Amino acid sequence: MTSFRIDGGTLIDRSDVRRFTFNGEALSGFGGDTVASSLLANGRQLVGRSFKYHRPRGILTAGAAEPNALLTIGRDGRRDPNTRATMAELFDGLEARSQNCWPNVKFDIGAANGLLGPLLGAGFYYKTFMWPAAFWEKVYEPLIRKAAGLGRASYDPDPGCYEKCWAHCDLLVIGAGPAGLAAALTAGRAGARVIIADEGAQLGGGFLAEGSPVGGKPADAVLADIIGELHALPNVEIKKRTTVFAAYDDQVFGAVERVQKHLPENEINPHRAMERLWRIVARQVVLATGAEERPIVFGGNDRPGVMMAGAMRTYLNAYGVAPGKRVALFANNSQAYQTA
Repeated sequence: MTSFRIDGGTLIDRSDVRRFTFNGEALSGFGGDTVASSLLANGRQLVGRSFKYHRPRGILTAGAAEPNALLTIGRDGRRDPNTRATMAELFDGLEARSQNCWPNVKFDIGAANGLLGPLLGAGFYYKTFMWPAAFWEKVYEPLIRKAAGLGRASYDPDPGCYEKCWAHCDLLVIGAGPAGLAAALTAGRAGARVIIADEGAQLGGGFLAEGSPVGGKPADAVLADIIGELHALPNVEIKKRTTVFAAYDDQVFGAVERVQKHLPENEINPHRAMERLWRIVARQVVLATGAEERPIVFGGNDRPGVMMAGAMRTYLNAYGVAPGKRVALFANNSQAYQTA
């Protein structure tokens, strides 16, 4: 499809071509792609601008920790601002737009703020806009409010419906990577009521990115066996696309499940919830959320083209995308050597 697609890609279906637009430009990807992987496959490195100085931003990670690639997805009442491109599943007809830039992401007038950096320290407006006092409400505050934020929420009514639900279990497993799946399988075999929640569209976590053999068997075959056994256990409930966001008193956990957010407009059931807010009461909990790679500090490390080593492996192995043609690795741990 493009020069950045390579062989492989355990999560994508190359027979399922999906059309979408990015800033009005018609592009395409495959079923199983995220917006981030499809943008990289199409050679789009610059996806946004920073909040204050409007510095160019690219895709840094491949998961929920993405700080840069925040896009507006959809339109009208279904417009969702500040959506992580790394978590947004690609569907046919998707519309994605960059935020916090004018007139466009490539040429942003707001980048002139970078020249004024020495004068725009943190909280400068609290010290600068003090006089005259009458200007605060009519001049200063409207300007600050207009400049603040990244994406803009829609004023149109949301046509979707939303639900609140309760669930009870003996064990809540947060994260469906190798450790989370092993914990859920062990507890499920013992007869415990298990809920396993993962924010991704696919179970597997590190299995999906690495592809290394496990006990002499291919990782995808091992993963398929584990998931198949979990589905066969009546006391195990699997919640994909579900983010556990809070832990409250008395072993109550808050979670949001994205039920239809990944579907195109013509496939959305108006009588079914778009999202569900879950309150999960669990006797025990296993935190199996994995670890986030720590970035190395150097000048320009926020620029497009700079990416975590683990994220690069994910795009290579899971999505069949080469994030670049010429690669330099900055190593301080074994992750970079695995990527090389």
